[in-house]
Amino acid sequence: MIVRFGYVAMSTVVQNASPSKTMTMKSFMKLNDREAGLHKLERIANENLHNTLRLLKHNAAHDIKVYRFSSKLIPLATHNDMQDWNPFPALREGFQTIGEFVKKHGMRVSFHPDHFTVLSTPRPEVLANSIRDLESHVHMLQAMELPASMKNNIHIGGAYGDKPSAAARFVEHFHELAPHIKERLTLENDDKTFTAQETLAVCKQTGLPMVLDIHHQWVNNDGEAPWELWPDILRTWETPLAQADSDRAKPLPPKIHVSSPKSPTDIRSHADGVDVVPLLAFLRNIAGATPKVDVMIEAKMKDGALFDLMKDLGDYTAEGVTILDGASIQVKP
Repeated sequence: MIVRFGYVAMSTVVQNASPSKTMTMKSFMKLNDREAGLHKLERIANENLHNTLRLLKHNAAHDIKVYRFSSKLIPLATHNDMQDWNPFPALREGFQTIGEFVKKHGMRVSFHPDHFTVLSTPRPEVLANSIRDLESHVHMLQAMELPASMKNNIHIGGAYGDKPSAAARFVEHFHELAPHIKERLTLENDDKTFTAQETLAVCKQTGLPMVLDIHHQWVNNDGEAPWELWPDILRTWETPLAQADSDRAKPLPPKIHVSSPKSPTDIRSHADGVDVVPLLAFLRNIAGATPKVDVMIEAKMKDGALFDLMKDLGDYTAEGVTILDGASIQVKP
């Protein structure tokens, strides 16, 4: 099985390259000239895009093919008071350059809208804001001219005191989404509310591919080992929504998330790095049925954690692990 590793948004190795610089609405409202304020927001956004391209070049230099964009590329983009602002004409070149680089280097990129984006909500205004946020993320991927295989990953959302009803609402609201939003979605289990089994059930109802977070599954499960769910999870990556690209000759590999507990007393928070032992145990258990898998590292040290993990994996070359390049390995069952 071929395993590719990636990381989330920020680099702890490349200095002064934040793709998430922002401006608060309070600061924006203090500006006397709204038009000048919008231009300032666009300058910040273009700087974020420039730094994103720097990080992608860093990734290419280290064989990193999997990367999650910052959702904060455009400051205040989805704020209620900014809906008359269209920043994309001013950002067109930056987005296109990023998209061209991603395609040239065969990278897999994604977004992860924040926890306020919930389709299980019973509140119409929260649903409207969630859909607006998803629309914004899709618009950014479209501005990069990237295919529908580049996804937005979300959680089911809150239970609101009745988990079955919340899951049913998610399914109902999902079916009401526009097709261009649906085809860009993946669904992930969370660490407090919806277990991997419950998330998988919703994926089966919607056709969404499931991203298994093995840290979340460890702290919030129904008594199963994570690899016991893998055959069904793998099938979610064979659905039309998973393979929404016109190029079906290259099916999208399944994706998982990995992190390690910060401490024995804080098991839900993420540690700086990744513990290689439980990760390898999972990978070995799925290797026989899985040709390829992409792994998103959600550790605090970002790409630094990826580089440390690759060093740790080098200690297992006599135990069925082959280092392929700077960010990928082959694992035997």
